[in-house]
Amino acid sequence: MIRYMKLYYLFCKQNLKVMMEYRMDFLLGVLSVMLQQFAGIFFVKIVFDHIHELNGWTFYEILFIYGIAATGRSIHHIFFDNLWTLGWQYIRPGKFDRLLIRPINPLFHFIADRLQQDGFGQLFIGIIVLGTAMPHLDISWGFMEYFILVIMIIASGFIFVAVNLFFATLSFWMVDSLPIVWTIFNLSDFARYPLTIYHKGIQHLLTWIIPYGFTAFYPAAYFIKGSGFENLALLTPVIAIVSCALAYWFWNRGLKAFTSTGS
Repeated sequence: MIRYMKLYYLFCKQNLKVMMEYRMDFLLGVLSVMLQQFAGIFFVKIVFDHIHELNGWTFYEILFIYGIAATGRSIHHIFFDNLWTLGWQYIRPGKFDRLLIRPINPLFHFIADRLQQDGFGQLFIGIIVLGTAMPHLDISWGFMEYFILVIMIIASGFIFVAVNLFFATLSFWMVDSLPIVWTIFNLSDFARYPLTIYHKGIQHLLTWIIPYGFTAFYPAAYFIKGSGFENLALLTPVIAIVSCALAYWFWNRGLKAFTSTGS
């Protein structure tokens, strides 16, 4: 474990050096993601300029859900964004082979190969949104509440990672599963809003099949009195661990089935 921590530090250090070579590109990437997130928040504000509640949920409660989604997703965006590139940048051109001949875990090497600066913009917006929403909620914030919130956000991030890893692994059979990964990932946009506004089928899909509901709605519902989902929300860290274990098992199955495409 210590060896891998040192290796990851060296990978990150090298990636940061590359980023700082093109500082304007770094800043534009961060700002573009912040503007993209701001556009989504602005849309919610426009809606609430005309209504007081959305199926019983207030503006600041939805803003709280949105903030958890953004901060959780930023963990994936910053540290695990390379999952998007498995098929078209590694397997198709034959670059994945070099990861297999090095004396470290290929999944670790693959993930550590890239640090995505754009995710910092998403992290900043998430923190700002949470900071804006939290004072307007009927919650007494103490050490335990902040601690649970951090755990929920970390768990949210790793659920994003697990889902993307699972579907990216299909590239070992399909060469490039990016269209599937992108389609599934877009479902996470539903989780930025209360699941109770959707049909029961969508609620079931985003809770027990592709658990994006645990990336934002259920963690937020834990803190909101009367939501009715407090007990289910406590499963969030468990769902994160189970999802990651399942995704890693599937990755290992894919690794065994991998056949080099050459280049």
